[in-house]
Amino acid sequence: MPPSPADRHEALPAEARRERLAVLVADEGFVRVAQASALFGVSSVTLRADLSALERTGALRRVHGGAMAVPREGRESPVEATAERDAELKRAIGRRAAALVTSGSSILLDVGSTTLAVARALVGRSELSELTVVTNGLSIALALEAAIPRFTVVVTGGTLRPLQHSLVNPLAESTLAGLHVDLAILGCNGIADGPDGIGRVTNLNLAEAEVKRAMLAASTTRMLVADGSKAGQRHLGLIGGLAEFGTLVTAGTGADALRELAARTGTRLVSAEPGDLG
Repeated sequence: MPPSPADRHEALPAEARRERLAVLVADEGFVRVAQASALFGVSSVTLRADLSALERTGALRRVHGGAMAVPREGRESPVEATAERDAELKRAIGRRAAALVTSGSSILLDVGSTTLAVARALVGRSELSELTVVTNGLSIALALEAAIPRFTVVVTGGTLRPLQHSLVNPLAESTLAGLHVDLAILGCNGIADGPDGIGRVTNLNLAEAEVKRAMLAASTTRMLVADGSKAGQRHLGLIGGLAEFGTLVTAGTGADALRELAARTGTRLVSAEPGDLG
């Protein structure tokens, strides 16, 4: 059934159109080229180019006449599984990032296996006190519980995503809109050059990328934690430019590529190889 005029999207830049197209495919399971080109007000040639670009990111799969959703498990793993992958690197990054946090400050701590390592390292700093941590991750909050009452732990509202145990729209962003913290510590799935030559930080999941952008807006300073495997990876959900982060804490193969990119964007790179901090 063709979309009604009320359902049509206004003319959108390619990046925004592709984000909405990916959400449409994920929601519907299958979308035809003719249907989507009418909905977005673009030619079938443009729409096919959009689908091809999204397929390269793993957001969908091209089939004859349109595109179908990729099973969730093919694109994203449970946080428990990713925490075990390169665990020693993540612990090293967690320790190095936690060492940069000061008593009496307020921080936003994002979801993910590397930020979970940061949370555990913060708890391990017995001298750290009067720290307020706001998170949209249930695993993060539970890891921080051992440090109460030294820490105050605040969990945003939102809809629960089971794989990452994260809280997303609609309440997570509205909670963050009323806050301003000293430091945001974020993870990601990819760091790579964009078409303009400026480093871009991206995420697999669009809903989580939106929350991450809200965290950037709600913080004075920003720290990105990511192992070297994220270098050169591009995903659908744009978090922001690497230049928006004052510090990048990284380790492992690929860190040299991130060092070069960080130097171009003016981001301080902090190396965190295993064993650095004991």
